[in-house]
Formats: sequence, structure tokens, C-alpha cells
Amino acid sequence: MGDSLKTRVRWVEDHRFVATTGSGFSLVLDNPHRDGGAAASPMELVLVSLAGCTGVDVVAILDKMRQPLERFEVEVEGSRADEHPRVYTVLDVVYRAWGDIDPSKLLRAVELSEGKYCSVSEMLRPTSKINIRVELNGEPVMAQRE
Repeated sequence: MGDSLKTRVRWVEDHRFVATTGSGFSLVLDNPHRDGGAAASPMELVLVSLAGCTGVDVVAILDKMRQPLERFEVEVEGSRADEHPRVYTVLDVVYRAWGDIDPSKLLRAVELSEGKYCSVSEMLRPTSKINIRVELNGEPVMAQRE
């Protein structure tokens, strides 16, 4: 059996919680759509998790390929179902990289993350169509629909 991870959320007040991960990091969760909302919602954190998971992969892969990455970001926008449970049904993922990078290596790094390494995208795939766009130095490199 693989790794086992753990987290705990503790209710603070109103709709606000503090989450503490097994590795000892903490963050606040809330419902930002209500009056007094003061932190990200759990569903926003799913988008953060996807962007972070695939971003970590791509940076690590480009590093192994010895590509001179100067700047990198991943933007994720999700559309949710109208009915409960309001799962994500469409996820648009945009990878933006800057540097003297071989475009084919950037595409390969994204492909490896999306198809093999990113656990979060694999968990979301059964309910979500994941659309990918890759940009290098401000120019589109690829548009792909799954």
C-alpha cells in the first residue's frame, strides 16, 4: 500500500476552520461567498491542489531536463455542476513558462504530469473534462482538449 496522509480541520467560528496537515502546516478555510468570509473555500483549494500538484511536477521534470526556467505559473479555472454535489465538470488549466526553454520539452513535461504523475488531476478526471493550454514566453505552444 502507498503513502498515507492525514489532515485535521478544527472549527473556529461561523463557517471558518483551521486545517492542519500531517506535516505540520496550517491554513484557514471559510466560505468567501457569505458576509464575513475571510479565507478560501474548500472547492477553491481543490483548484489550488491541482495547480500545485501539476506545477511541482512540471518544474521538477524541466529541472531534470536541464531547462533554464526563469518563471512559471499554472492557472486553473473550474466550472461546477448546477446540482449537488456540485463537482467540477470542466477544468481549464493554463501553463505559463518563461525562459530559454525547448518548447517540445515543456510540452513533454506537461504531458508527463497530466498523464502520469499528477495524482490530483487523476482524481478529478472521472468527473471533469480537463482542457490544457501551454504558453512559452507569452506565446501559445499548444491547445489540447481531453
